Amino acid sequence: MSLVERIKQAIPRQGGGGTVDADRLVARVDGLRRFVRAAEEHVPEDRLVTARTVIDRSGERLALSRAHTVVALAGATGSGKSSLFNALSKFQLSRVGVRRPTTGVAHACVWGPAGAGPLLDWLGVPPSRRFNRESALDGEDEAALRGLVLLDLPDFDSIEARHRVEVDRLLRLVDLVVWVLDPQKYADRVVHQQYLANFQQHRDVTVVVLNQADRLNRADSERLVADLQRLLEADGLGGVPAFATSAKGQPGLATLRATLERAVADRQAALRRLAGDVNQAVAGLEPMVALDTGGGERVARGTVDRLAGALSAAAGVPIVVDATERTYRHRATGTLGWPVARWLRRLRPDPLRRLHLPSAPVPTPSATSLPESTAAQKAAVTLASRDVAQEAGAGLPEPWPEAVTKASRSQVDDVPDALDVAVASADLGMARKPAWWRLVGALQWLGAATALAGLLWLAVRAVFAFLGLPGIDGPQVGRLPLATVLLGGGLLFGLLLAVVIRPVVGLAARRARARAERRLRDAIAEVAATHIVAPVREVLRSYDDAREALRAARD
Repeated sequence: MSLVERIKQAIPRQGGGGTVDADRLVARVDGLRRFVRAAEEHVPEDRLVTARTVIDRSGERLALSRAHTVVALAGATGSGKSSLFNALSKFQLSRVGVRRPTTGVAHACVWGPAGAGPLLDWLGVPPSRRFNRESALDGEDEAALRGLVLLDLPDFDSIEARHRVEVDRLLRLVDLVVWVLDPQKYADRVVHQQYLANFQQHRDVTVVVLNQADRLNRADSERLVADLQRLLEADGLGGVPAFATSAKGQPGLATLRATLERAVADRQAALRRLAGDVNQAVAGLEPMVALDTGGGERVARGTVDRLAGALSAAAGVPIVVDATERTYRHRATGTLGWPVARWLRRLRPDPLRRLHLPSAPVPTPSATSLPESTAAQKAAVTLASRDVAQEAGAGLPEPWPEAVTKASRSQVDDVPDALDVAVASADLGMARKPAWWRLVGALQWLGAATALAGLLWLAVRAVFAFLGLPGIDGPQVGRLPLATVLLGGGLLFGLLLAVVIRPVVGLAARRARARAERRLRDAIAEVAATHIVAPVREVLRSYDDAREALRAARD
């Protein structure tokens, strides 16, 4: 067994030897996408930027070459990463510098360049900085690296801001990062706090080397590596491969090369990197959907009823139901009373018509003449709407309560017109006259006709007597003339009938009032459900969808 093979077996596998399934990764990314789709209208955009970036980056990387593994050498000025790059490629491809700033463009060496072009374009490596080892792949030692894309990044501590920006950009794209530290600055706070500590979700694709170990004796090298491992433990990267290396002399490149060969052979670095990106995005989103609502109804029926009651008062429902009762009495009197009383009743205005309310539903109702709601009524509506939002958003993590409140107010400007239309289009049950009205009305006409016949008969007799003409004898009922009986009987019958039906009309009017109130409240409840409760429930559904989607995105 060769030295490199023995070293390979001794190196801990990235990710503890676990394999990332590509199909499962795609499903997780899709879950992340569904989360963004469910939450984007209710969550501030800055809290979704990471997820959107991961979704886009994952789709782009998975669409590019899976046969290549992109490894970046990252380090500070003087760490020797360019020397390692040249030693691994066995060419002087990257300029070695000890003073800042060095070049701000990454260099790339590709072992087996076929199909790597689109990947390098995506990484943003210019063609002039691309090199390949195709001509040397005939050798067995180089064949083990076929598929490797090795990048030499600019210095992350460069005084040039654009260099640091380029490093940060590439660190978000590469499959595996080899952090190259030197014995003098391996404990530098910048590299640990600003970089390594942020790679906890990417520990599976992180390697740390203590470079220039050829300048140390073995005891010092082991001591510094142990201290480096302690620092990595503090960074949350305990267990990440960390070892000494050098571009010349001992301990050389064997361990680093074996690590790269294993990464290339596994073809898992890209998938592990993307899985780490998804893990990081999920970890940032989980606090937003921490509460399990159970999918149940969070807005109690009583709260909705209070809202509908407040809207009913603001819409003038009490005025309308009172007008409905009076209209019933008004129209009943106009049908059941004596003809003369009916004619007089017609001179009085119909209460519902005064409010511009139709007797029957019409396709396009006109605006009513109901008075505008008072300040107290508007305040009651606002308070009831707030109660709905508070009850629905209770316990939800930020920013969902604010989204629920915003949703409850989203259609508030349309509510007054919707209420007016609901009242104007409600069927108050006043379109048709009851059948018993016709019967009683006919009886009243019969009594009136009887009285009129008697009156006319008596009038004729009076005229004859006034003119001195011979009297007209008529039938007698007892001692009274029939004409007098007809007049008195007709009047008495009408009076008694009016007295008898008065309580019946009153009872029917109250029933008409109750019916109108019930139908109006149903219409107002529909407005409450459509314009206030429905938007709130839509946000709650989005929350549940987002929570379910994030569950699918978890590892």
